[in-house]
Amino acid sequence: MNGQPLLVTCGLPYTNGPCHLGHLRTYVPADAYVRFMRHTGEEVVFICGSDNHGTPVVVSAEEQGISPRDLCERYHRHFDETFRRMDVVFDHFGMTDDPANHERTQSIVRQLIHNGYVYPETVQQCFCPKCSRFLPDRYVEGRCPHCGVMARGDECDQGCGKHLEPGEIIEPTCRICGCRAEMRSQEHFFFKLSAFRDYLLNYLDGLSGTSNAKNYAIGWVSDELRDWCITRTLEWGVGFPGRDDLVVYVWVDAPIGYIAFTEEWAKANGKDWKKYWCGENRVTHFIGGDIIYHHTIFWPALLRAAGYGVPKAVVASGMVKIDDHKFSKSRGYVVWTNEDYLDKGLPSDYLRYYLLSYTNHTKELNFSWKVFQDRINNELVGTLGNFVYRTLYFAHKEFGGIPDAPVDPTVDGEIAQTLSLVRSSMESYEFKVAMDAIMTLASFGNNYIQSNAPWKQIKEDRMAAAATVRSCLQIVSALSILIDSFMPERAQRIWNMLGNPGKVCERTLDECMVTAGPRVLPEPSILFGKLDDALIQDLDRLLEKRVEEANRKANKMKEISIDDFGNLDIRIGTVLSATSVPKSKKLLLLSVDLGGEIRQIVSGIAAFYEPEDLVGKQVTVLANLAPATIFGVKSNGMILAAGDKASLLVPLIPVSPGTRIR
Repeated sequence: MNGQPLLVTCGLPYTNGPCHLGHLRTYVPADAYVRFMRHTGEEVVFICGSDNHGTPVVVSAEEQGISPRDLCERYHRHFDETFRRMDVVFDHFGMTDDPANHERTQSIVRQLIHNGYVYPETVQQCFCPKCSRFLPDRYVEGRCPHCGVMARGDECDQGCGKHLEPGEIIEPTCRICGCRAEMRSQEHFFFKLSAFRDYLLNYLDGLSGTSNAKNYAIGWVSDELRDWCITRTLEWGVGFPGRDDLVVYVWVDAPIGYIAFTEEWAKANGKDWKKYWCGENRVTHFIGGDIIYHHTIFWPALLRAAGYGVPKAVVASGMVKIDDHKFSKSRGYVVWTNEDYLDKGLPSDYLRYYLLSYTNHTKELNFSWKVFQDRINNELVGTLGNFVYRTLYFAHKEFGGIPDAPVDPTVDGEIAQTLSLVRSSMESYEFKVAMDAIMTLASFGNNYIQSNAPWKQIKEDRMAAAATVRSCLQIVSALSILIDSFMPERAQRIWNMLGNPGKVCERTLDECMVTAGPRVLPEPSILFGKLDDALIQDLDRLLEKRVEEANRKANKMKEISIDDFGNLDIRIGTVLSATSVPKSKKLLLLSVDLGGEIRQIVSGIAAFYEPEDLVGKQVTVLANLAPATIFGVKSNGMILAAGDKASLLVPLIPVSPGTRIR
């Protein structure tokens, strides 16, 4: 046990839509970790809350005709209730729009200004002439200046993943009205992130957590660190000190929410929040893999600049796939936690087990209803549930309870070995390894009871049968404590069926080895029920229907006139040369003959074609696309391709370079 308390947080769910499987990829492992560390005797505080600010909330609220606060309160309640239904239990679940976070954010920003780490600068920002307002990042979409793919105003979310500052995006368009945005001057405030490069490299070298978080951050810091714009033109948010026309950027006030929520918890429980956030601390962040940049670069630099302690560990989960497809709400590849799962009467423990045992925490998790069914029926029902029930049933039927007999030393050794492996795995965030070790202990129990066959022993040697049953019950008791981190509802059921008083979550790991005396056992019940084919087929059909509906919406294109088509200058060109773009894994630089002129075009097809294989091939080019600078290289046109593998559009029969499509 460590003398310093452990503070564990989860990335804040955004109050702009309901909870889905992608959310749970972070929250369930965090909850399992917290539960386990408490079993070790650690003092742990588990903090989270909802992320309420930013333009997506404003856009959604405007579309629904309600206030941003009303929208946030609705989804805040939704997430709080959903997490509880999934047995993810926080010590405090706050809101970033509550007074505590407004006050703490403004206090920290004032401290940054006082310490000389924030400065004003006039920048070019997108302005919509039709809506008559400056456009914050999420109100803007256009092309990424680094890789050229479509991006939102603050991040190239579909391409290279780079953070984008206001005014950087190419061909900006207002998301509200579709009008091309203009660039106008406006004063904003910047945080001197570039001043923390050396500090961050040293900090990241000692950062604990998962390697994906650490390595990703080191790569970014080693490459380039630019100062960070920390204000936005928006009415909804935490006001920037001294200005009534600017709010603090959501990625400043959202992580500060961790501190504000700790303050709220501490005030309610008579604790000192500074013990957790000032000086040396033990803060561990559980986050999704898409927000590593913010938590390992922006956040520790900001805390350091303001004089606070910095996180000791960042645990980043891998992404989620649905039926081997990239997770996508817009394409229908999504599983909603309530609608598709909990509201169907499915147990939270089943989904918790799948999320924790399917794969390594940092790897991609693929969800399939069929695989889910197989894992539950074969592993939870066939192995763990089978061993627990047959042991308890035989003990109740033949002995009326726990017999007075010694535990086989081999069994004690197996439990001790499992405890050691589970502990080391959980402390290193290897949740699958830990769960596998627990299931191996259950398999050992099944083999032990089967090979000793107490139903045969009892006919000839009742004491031998009693010893076998007593040893099996010791395994069951250990399993009840060990699975509490993973499947808390089932763990408590086992604990109760063993005739134990109180809550299993309050027991320590050492009690896995405690030999309980003779005790009357209640009649046991089946621990896990099988998932039948009809249910799984219904759930599969629901997913298929959702994907079909999404495809129909995506394919419903706006009609254009023949004159609109005539405005597109689409020509066939011949590739003269192709080379890789420096520092990019996705881009190729092509020299294309368009009949009388040679165009230099940057294209994001490097993952699918070798440069030398493209030379001499004919391609289709959108020739009157506005020029753009991508990764520092000027591009004058766009190569047209189709599908996820960028299948090039080529003429069936060779034509002269420059021939127009009509």
